[in-house]
Amino acid sequence: MIDLTVARIAEIVGGQLAGISPAEAAATHVTGTVEFDSRAVTPGGLFLALPGARSDGHDFAAAAVASGAAAVLAARPVGVPAIVVPPAVDADTGSGAIEYDTDGSGAAVLAALAKLAGAVATELAAGGLRIVGITGSSGKTSTKDLIAAVLRPLGEVVAPPGSFNNELGHPWTVLRATRDTDFLVLEMSARHPGNIAALARIATPSIAAVLNVGTAHLGEFGSREVIAQTKAELVQAVPASGVVVLNADDPVVAAMAGKTRARVVTVGTGPTSEIRAQDVEVDELARPRFTVTRGGEQVEVQLAVHGEHQVSNALCAAAVALECGASLGQVADALAGAAPASRHRMEVRTRTDGVTVINDAYNANPDSMRAGLQALAAMSRSVDHSQARSDRRSWAVLGEMAELGEDSISEHDRIGRLAVRLDIRRLVVVGTGRPMSAMHHGAVMEGSWGSESVMVPDADAALDLLRAELAPGDVVLVKASNSAGLGALAEKLAADAPQSDQEQAQ
Repeated sequence: MIDLTVARIAEIVGGQLAGISPAEAAATHVTGTVEFDSRAVTPGGLFLALPGARSDGHDFAAAAVASGAAAVLAARPVGVPAIVVPPAVDADTGSGAIEYDTDGSGAAVLAALAKLAGAVATELAAGGLRIVGITGSSGKTSTKDLIAAVLRPLGEVVAPPGSFNNELGHPWTVLRATRDTDFLVLEMSARHPGNIAALARIATPSIAAVLNVGTAHLGEFGSREVIAQTKAELVQAVPASGVVVLNADDPVVAAMAGKTRARVVTVGTGPTSEIRAQDVEVDELARPRFTVTRGGEQVEVQLAVHGEHQVSNALCAAAVALECGASLGQVADALAGAAPASRHRMEVRTRTDGVTVINDAYNANPDSMRAGLQALAAMSRSVDHSQARSDRRSWAVLGEMAELGEDSISEHDRIGRLAVRLDIRRLVVVGTGRPMSAMHHGAVMEGSWGSESVMVPDADAALDLLRAELAPGDVVLVKASNSAGLGALAEKLAADAPQSDQEQAQ
């Protein structure tokens, strides 16, 4: 974070000093990071006293100060230097758009955090910081990682780890930026209409990218139209001097060109896209290669990430980098070196026995589930020279897609049927609820597979089945919403056989 005194932070957030005099607060500088985990506090940092599922951060305030924190941002006095913030009257420092998923004290601290991040972002943007915002129903985290990779050759980049994209992770990421930061890349998610607009007010992007509009969180939004309106909040936030990157392959996203004052850049595979991918192919690990064209320029691109769906993500990253001054050649080089950076997102590991495990268990919705199954099918059809055969046996180990509302049963049924159409050899449905029954039933009805589709009660049962039946050369996709807890299953499965140094480097 930029250097601010405790007194100045209290002024920004509208808090009262406790455990520290006004004179001491004016002389004490916060020069370290802002942390909500007392174990991560660095000297000169600011500790956020947030309530958690098992503990209350206020109870760790003294430990944080003992570890070097200059002060604590809290909802009540904690016996050490603190800025005590008032109750959160509304959710977005005036608009009520963010609905904090925590109790009153947590909401107060998060509202204060948003004010602090907003003040810092405004000051840094005035000094030349470029803020990039990304949203979409799926692919946000992968695209965020690709954008960070293509911007790093141009300057210092701050981007969130994993999916830090909500009312805590978003301002926390903003406050990682310093006066030396050239680019701040922010991933923006939403649970309700107004959420993205609120996040964009904390740090207004000069460049925004919208990837797609699908059915993720349909149960919370009610309709795809409402999801589209919510995603469009990002393009509406970009000033007229900014740039909006739209995936023209998604007609709902392409229509957002009429909702922004900013200049629009389109990307996609169609002939009207300004930045276009042509001649797309995938290799034996479903890593895409293609030609990118812009005007009269073109360059060959080989991605290090997995799945043909990554092509549109890479095009969005390319568009952002080009707007920031990169050449097409620089973009191609950066994309070629951009390995998967966030865990449990199309994370591919090949064991010494030739079994390939695709860990995509962090999140799932119908669109990302389809993309994962298509990548699995591509890998299983590819030539496996080590096994001297061209038809690898594919396994889809699938858990529930959460937050689909009344469409949950039909969407799970469709995914089961799609697995059959893609000729996935074994479908392992993990869970016993109605959605998983629908997935299994859909697969059986589509292909009359019989024992080729199996339903197991939990991850342990799935792991036992896989350990008993996997054969060298098999390819296994593990995918579900994070709440299903299949990430640990994929980790155990990948660790069952040791990897060579060459395989670990893939």
